[in-house]
Amino acid sequence: MQIYVGNLDYGTNDSALKELFEPFGEVTSAKIIMDRESGRSKGFGFVEMSEKNDAIKAISKLNGQELNGRNIKVNEAQQKPAGGGGGNRDRRW
Repeated sequence: MQIYVGNLDYGTNDSALKELFEPFGEVTSAKIIMDRESGRSKGFGFVEMSEKNDAIKAISKLNGQELNGRNIKVNEAQQKPAGGGGGNRDRRW
């Protein structure tokens, strides 16, 4: 199950994110999303856990908890809408 983790301190890295979730079960991946241009963290990331029950437990325990001085947001990741958003740039008025 994929989990969204938001409001992260910009210094949080992939391994710190993984360590945060490991007490709840097997973490198959942990990735902080980085800005392509600046190379800096965007302040959110995703964690993949192999067992749904472990993921649900982690969400319930970690959502709203403090990490590096910030209250993190933890919930089930939602599928990104097709097309990437931003509107139709070819529309002419």
